[in-house]
Amino acid sequence: MISESNLNRYRLFCAVAECESISKAAEMNYISQPAISKAITKMEESLGTVLFVRNHRGVTLTDEGKILYEELKTAFDIIKSGEDKLRHINELGIGRLRLGASGVLCKNLLLPYLKGFIEENPHIKITIECYSSAHIHKLLMDGRIDIGLIVKPENMTELSFHSFGEIDDIFVSTKSYINNLYDRGCTSIFENANIMLLDGENVSRLHVDRYFKENDIEPEHILEVNGMDMLIEFAKIGLGVACVIKNFVANELQSGELIEIPLSVPINKREVGLAYIKSSKLTLSMERFMKYVKTHSDENTITPLRV
Repeated sequence: MISESNLNRYRLFCAVAECESISKAAEMNYISQPAISKAITKMEESLGTVLFVRNHRGVTLTDEGKILYEELKTAFDIIKSGEDKLRHINELGIGRLRLGASGVLCKNLLLPYLKGFIEENPHIKITIECYSSAHIHKLLMDGRIDIGLIVKPENMTELSFHSFGEIDDIFVSTKSYINNLYDRGCTSIFENANIMLLDGENVSRLHVDRYFKENDIEPEHILEVNGMDMLIEFAKIGLGVACVIKNFVANELQSGELIEIPLSVPINKREVGLAYIKSSKLTLSMERFMKYVKTHSDENTITPLRV
């Protein structure tokens, strides 16, 4: 590897070669003539050859000096080209951003930010991994995504977290479904109704299973569904009672299309937000995205975003 002192000598050597004058090169580089002369002498001693011929008009390159100059000029041109490309990338905001979120969080919380961010940063290539929050957390810790929209984990020692707010898990159904249960003489929702839950080992399912266990609830009839959107749609057609995120059915609750089933003990709220590894240096794309999110957080709080 070239030392900083040698790199500086090469730069001064090229300046002298191009100016054909030590005094002009010194003036251009804001350095004294003796300092440049000393640098050239050290180079000649190190390389074991004469690089310049001194005369009354200035200096000219020797044949050996010309060889070195052409090679150094090519190297410095490559360095300048690299710097120019980086400046161009920074000016245009060219970059890559790897995001991750569960399908429902991506649709209801991430998309409103992405639309405006993409308009402001059209040259950033964005990829989105859609999995459960637990899997997104793993991808984040493995360095396979830059930022994840996740339910806040209990252990936050390795993560920086920007909260979007809290979400409520509730049970909903159509009013007619509940009335039909009453007409049949049913007295317990969890014993008699179709209880529709997310399937698999996702965070939401584990959260509601924990609630059941803590409150000695054992649903008799469970229908598992692989997505929150489908849970909502099944509830709307009267298929059963679905456990959904309240924030994402606010329109249906307001219109009366769905009703919330009251619980004697509410399910604990959860916090969701953007997370990234504390120890990792944020890329320019990550910095721009986090700045955009924080600037527009008041516009995109957790509210009914579905239409």
